[in-house]
Amino acid sequence: MSDVTIGIDIGTTSVKAVAADADGNVVARARIPHKLLVPAPDRLEHDARQAWRRGPRRALAALDRPDAAAIAVTAMVPSMCAVDRRGVPITPGLLYGDARGRGARTTADSPATSGEAIEFVRWTASHAPDARGYWPAQAVANHALSGEGVVDTTTAFTSYPLFTGTGWDEELLASCGARAEQMPRFEINNVAVGKVGDAVLGASNVDALTEGMVAGADEMGDVLVICGTTLIVWVVIPEWREVPGLWTHPHSAPDRIVIGGARNARGLFPHRARQLAAPRRGDTDRLDPARVPVWEPYVRGERTPWHDPDRRAVLHDLDLTHGGAAVRRAAYEAAGFVVRHHLDLAGADPRRVVATGGGSRVDEWVQALADCTGLPVDVVAVPEGAALGAAFTARVAAGLEPSTAGASRWARLSHRVEPDDAWAAAAARRYTRFHQLVAG
Repeated sequence: MSDVTIGIDIGTTSVKAVAADADGNVVARARIPHKLLVPAPDRLEHDARQAWRRGPRRALAALDRPDAAAIAVTAMVPSMCAVDRRGVPITPGLLYGDARGRGARTTADSPATSGEAIEFVRWTASHAPDARGYWPAQAVANHALSGEGVVDTTTAFTSYPLFTGTGWDEELLASCGARAEQMPRFEINNVAVGKVGDAVLGASNVDALTEGMVAGADEMGDVLVICGTTLIVWVVIPEWREVPGLWTHPHSAPDRIVIGGARNARGLFPHRARQLAAPRRGDTDRLDPARVPVWEPYVRGERTPWHDPDRRAVLHDLDLTHGGAAVRRAAYEAAGFVVRHHLDLAGADPRRVVATGGGSRVDEWVQALADCTGLPVDVVAVPEGAALGAAFTARVAAGLEPSTAGASRWARLSHRVEPDDAWAAAAARRYTRFHQLVAG
């Protein structure tokens, strides 16, 4: 049997895929972009046929590894679309934060109690009442690859209380206009659930967790920052701790807990800020560390810790001396400030940041992350961390590993970025201003 396995990650703006050998060396990679559709300020969706069905197929073909022993798919959560009898999406793919998931939403501390998936099913069922199923991205992709509309139990559990841990709640589904048989089949994480040609298809995990498996942020005080379209922060702590507004769950390593959550202040926000303040040659040459405005970075509301979909971005302290470089730096700092805010709320004793995801390749963002937290930032060598972690779960499904406990051996670091003393001191003053503004 080949020791190469494949991980596929359905992200907000692209499908990433990697093929890796037994030691975690990436032997092939592919990226298939897709559009993030924003038909209205409070809506966020995919063309599910393109992003969830065609994208994984195209990524797998681009890798061109017919010798792979196993394949696993991970994706962002929550998501939802209706599919026909062939498993083909027939409604838009609703994404986390879309207003159509807001009907039952409160100021819940956890995505598992937010009601977002309930409202996604309700909306989707009302628009396609005779659909074969109401499936998240992972089920659509798994069916496209293998004919199996299946998800792992962790992905299913992000739909709680629709998913109880042992099955789909028929009474609650009926109140949404759906039936249990229309929901995807679920299987325990990391088990074989089908075949893709000669390769095993494994039930993987949600993207943030597969990314964490192979990032190497495993020691007490490590801070994993996933720099994707969504910013995700996990701090490794020694004991279970619940903080209002944050999420807590077990680390993949034994005797460790992580606390943190997902925020909207990463990829979407700096990308928009760069569009508004397009860089010009030489415009960073005269940038003064003490003269940068402050962004509240909520272009589409916020997840942890505010759980407030109605927050919007505001630029403070802008004057006639500020140019585009200062506005862009402020956007990068906003991403750093939300990380620091998580650390403050968690009451953690951080020692370093481990940065992964596509944004970790943007030097200005990583430097701002170091300056705003005052911590060294270790940048991972493989930015497609969620796909790499999924490739490891595929090894478990194929019987090549006993469990995911050994996934940390795949961790690779590229380089370290230290805080710049002058910028860190100035950023600390702006963080105080940021905290006052966002805390109200």
